[in-house]
Amino acid sequence: MKLDILAFGAHPDDVELGCGATIAKEVSLGKKVGIIDLTQGELGTRGSAEIRKIEATNAAAILGVSARENLKFRDGFFINDEKHQLEVIKMIRKYRPEIVLCNAIDDRHIDHGKGSKLVSDACFLSGLRKIETSLDGEEQEAWRPKVVYHYIQWKNIEPDFVVDVTGFMDQKVDSVMAYSTQFFDQNSKEPSTPITSKNFLDSITYRAQDLGRLINKDFAEGFTVERYLAVNTLEDLI
Repeated sequence: MKLDILAFGAHPDDVELGCGATIAKEVSLGKKVGIIDLTQGELGTRGSAEIRKIEATNAAAILGVSARENLKFRDGFFINDEKHQLEVIKMIRKYRPEIVLCNAIDDRHIDHGKGSKLVSDACFLSGLRKIETSLDGEEQEAWRPKVVYHYIQWKNIEPDFVVDVTGFMDQKVDSVMAYSTQFFDQNSKEPSTPITSKNFLDSITYRAQDLGRLINKDFAEGFTVERYLAVNTLEDLI
């Protein structure tokens, strides 16, 4: 299956939090989108790998993505080395996306920055013909995505561009709340974490609302880039 967009996250729920509304919008426009989770989030204070797998499946259905896989790297301990790069390359060559979305370049959780660099490096390496990979017994062809965009997570990184996601925030929030073990629940008896507060839940909306304000729209999601953005004409900008 060839995808238009492939979104990577270090943990299940990273993609939903970082760019869930953008994905929902792209799907509504007929784009084929997939999600690859690098780890199962097994070190999370709440929930378990098994529960988060169910939650991730439910979230994927809410967003309408075409595929979701988990590479089962070690939560907290995966590194950006040849072994991990090759596994990511296999996914890139399998789905042959034009656009790759991945973690924030720097963030509170150490896996986010690591995941960001790992995926970015793998996108470049995936285009080298002399790196040989196979999947399910079949040799894969080299493939390099056209662009890599990094979504924004905990830290307020200044975006290089924003996407108008007006009309898709409810879908994003619903996909986030599919991870019922991870976020605000006033009846939960589980330990508190930085992402289980009511303020964090509210921030999903008010941060998007603030970015939307800056472009005279209701909501927006921000991204950073690794190279200059290019447009055909000034009319491509809103």
